[in-house]
Amino acid sequence: MSGPTTGPTTGPDGRGRCDWALSAPDYVAYHDDEWGRPVHGTAAWFERMTLEGFQSGLSWIVILRKRPAFREVFAGFDPERVARFGDDDVARLLTDARIVRNRQKIEATVSNARAVLDLIDAGDDLGGFLASFAPDPATRPRPATLADVPASTPGSTALSRALKKRGFRFVGPTTCYALMQATGLVDDHVAYCWRAGGGAEPSGRPG
Repeated sequence: MSGPTTGPTTGPDGRGRCDWALSAPDYVAYHDDEWGRPVHGTAAWFERMTLEGFQSGLSWIVILRKRPAFREVFAGFDPERVARFGDDDVARLLTDARIVRNRQKIEATVSNARAVLDLIDAGDDLGGFLASFAPDPATRPRPATLADVPASTPGSTALSRALKKRGFRFVGPTTCYALMQATGLVDDHVAYCWRAGGGAEPSGRPG
């Protein structure tokens, strides 16, 4: 998530947040409870990778609001189940208005599920593979404002290149960097955000 900013922004609870987090009501909980937090399990990693790919060219709010339907139609993002999808499944998904009906992205999801299984067969783990491209936090200054957050980095470019060599699609450097941000491989909460550095849980919110 990146873009222009005019300075610290606070929500109704008085907490400072990344500017994008207050651009739509749905974003507050996503920002506070999910964005930048570690992900565990192959299905969770595959989900994040898939949804970031679907987001390409669209606003993330579109994907966030459709996420329950994505989870349903893609079998909870179980790569073993998605890898078995065939032409009939693709055709079915192209008629489902609850998701983003883009043939290339749907076919890439099926192809990527198979790439995940190939990765596992080769003795690698999807989460571990992605995490191996995370930069040393000590080498990354905290962004002062949203304008200081890059769209991609040398690390995300290297990750993109490595994933493509493994057969993954819709994993360009910008998509990979968004994935790294969303899963906590990089911490791009701005300096005035209460979540910077893994801020304490807000009372009354689940972790």
